[in-house]
Amino acid sequence: MSNSDKKLTKNERRAAAREQARKMHEARLRREKRNRALTIGGIVVAAVAVVVVVVLIIVNSVRPPSPGPENMAADGIVIGEGLVADRTEGIPVDGEPTPTEQRDDILQIVVYQDFMCPHCGAFEQTNGPTIESLVQDGLATVEIHPLSIMDQASLGSKYSTRSANAAACMAEHAPDSFLSWNTLMFANQPEGQTQGLTDEEMLDFMGQAGADVTPELTECVNSLQFEGWVRDVGERIYENPIPYTVGEEELYALQTPTVLVNGRQYQGPNEDAAVFQQFLQSVQGELENTNGDDDGEDGDGGEEDAEESPEETESP
Repeated sequence: MSNSDKKLTKNERRAAAREQARKMHEARLRREKRNRALTIGGIVVAAVAVVVVVVLIIVNSVRPPSPGPENMAADGIVIGEGLVADRTEGIPVDGEPTPTEQRDDILQIVVYQDFMCPHCGAFEQTNGPTIESLVQDGLATVEIHPLSIMDQASLGSKYSTRSANAAACMAEHAPDSFLSWNTLMFANQPEGQTQGLTDEEMLDFMGQAGADVTPELTECVNSLQFEGWVRDVGERIYENPIPYTVGEEELYALQTPTVLVNGRQYQGPNEDAAVFQQFLQSVQGELENTNGDDDGEDGDGGEEDAEESPEETESP
């Protein structure tokens, strides 16, 4: 009979069982130690992530307020004859925008837009040439309000905020090149659910539009210098109606594009240039009629005064 066939004694079986139990116990201890290390590591990573988030929130919340960009006193840049922008001071810290003075001797086109908004892109590419021609010739002004309402469509890159900030940087550092840059931005508009244009691409379009891409302009774009202003504008469009509307009905710029011409909202298709041109002609006609009525009233008043004057000077 071989040793392997030999029956174990009671003491030997007990010793073998103890050895097997010891090995199982050691294996369980190793597993527990490994799991405990993984758990602690996970907790540490989660804690670090929470700390980072909290720090970012605190940094953003305590970031000192800064004034708005120059040449955007109305929260938008006004461009007139020769594509030259109106010069204004920036909105002071804790200040409010100053609406542009309304006139009845020229078409005043106001556009609220988001650079990620496809409807804004359709409107600009369809009607941009008409607007630019009218503005160039001094027949109209255009006031462009960049908004950030579509950050969720850029996969976390905050393209709407970055592009609105870049627009503010252009307004401050290269205002007379703004409209050309605006055209290039929409001609190269990114698709939704992408990260959008990079800061470098937006800066490149600034150079193509004729801007002097100085270190100050580059830093303004890269550092999101006017991010706080962009956020303030976003709050204002929800809290306050557009100040330019005609009549008593209040209008909010809660969808893009929102387009007004001398206070009248354009509600036609974004992709039909003929309809928009007809709308412009209609507003122009209203302005001319209003001016004609005013002139007529002044003339009648003058004639009445002339007729009454002899009677007043007549002796009793």
